Amino acid sequence: MRPPCDLYAERMDVRQLRALVAVVDAGTFTDAAAQLGVSQASVSRAVAALEDEMGIRLLQRTTRHVALTASGERVLTHARRVLQEMAYLARISAERDEVRIGYAWAALGKHTRRLQKAWAAAHPGVPLVFVQVNEVTAGLSDGSADVAVIRHHLDDPRFAAAEIGLESRYAAVATDSSLARRRTVRIEDLARHTVAMDPRTGTTSLDLFPAGARPRGIRQTLAVDEWLNVIAAGQAVGITTEATANQYPRPGVAYRALRHVPPVSVRLVWWSEDPPPYLGELVGAARRLWAGSAVEGGQRVGDEAGDRLG
Repeated sequence: MRPPCDLYAERMDVRQLRALVAVVDAGTFTDAAAQLGVSQASVSRAVAALEDEMGIRLLQRTTRHVALTASGERVLTHARRVLQEMAYLARISAERDEVRIGYAWAALGKHTRRLQKAWAAAHPGVPLVFVQVNEVTAGLSDGSADVAVIRHHLDDPRFAAAEIGLESRYAAVATDSSLARRRTVRIEDLARHTVAMDPRTGTTSLDLFPAGARPRGIRQTLAVDEWLNVIAAGQAVGITTEATANQYPRPGVAYRALRHVPPVSVRLVWWSEDPPPYLGELVGAARRLWAGSAVEGGQRVGDEAGDRLG
């Protein structure tokens, strides 16, 4: 390896730093490549080039796992800081043009268009744009989004969050499955099947299943289209939120209300040290949509009960 010096440092590329961070966060080069939307070879070359230019080994590689070296730990801290500053600059450059809300899977479901219309009426010159970024911060880390819709666990002190509502869970099954003939499905009914899960941004985990009713197998998927395809083919079943059921109707896939499971918390997340100026208005508008939907749902239940009593 070449010895480190200022000349070589000038050759460093933000893409190399992003590749290093992605490998560490994802755990493997394969998962990092899926997260970044590039080939595994491209990620490997980027990390190797960074190591070569710095003159130090950053990662210890095995056939199944990668781990940071002592030098890698130090570099990772600074790499995250550089990417954070780049994201901040990207947000500044675009904050007057549009408001970008990142999401990994299903935006806000049926509330997506409603929020956009309400925002357009209040801010006709500042479009509210939803961008899909299937990584753990839904675009916050790299500046793709100003605010993110997060449903999975995100334990990162860099970000603050506000809950805007709760969503029911649904089972997703092939339309020719016997489960599709039911109006509702129990979590125990899915244990006889392989369950498709996104381990990075999904809302499904083994904790949902009773101790004595674990799934027959787990099929990891890294994007909603891949998840839907394996379910439509009958290769797995899935568990998701009502937003996915609303936003992704798919031939071959049936969504059924899932019983015996807790709802999913839907949160808006932002950089804690740099909250956008419109944040309070955005959170309030989203919460009103959820509250209005709950009232509508309660009225429908009351009407149905009245019909049965009558």
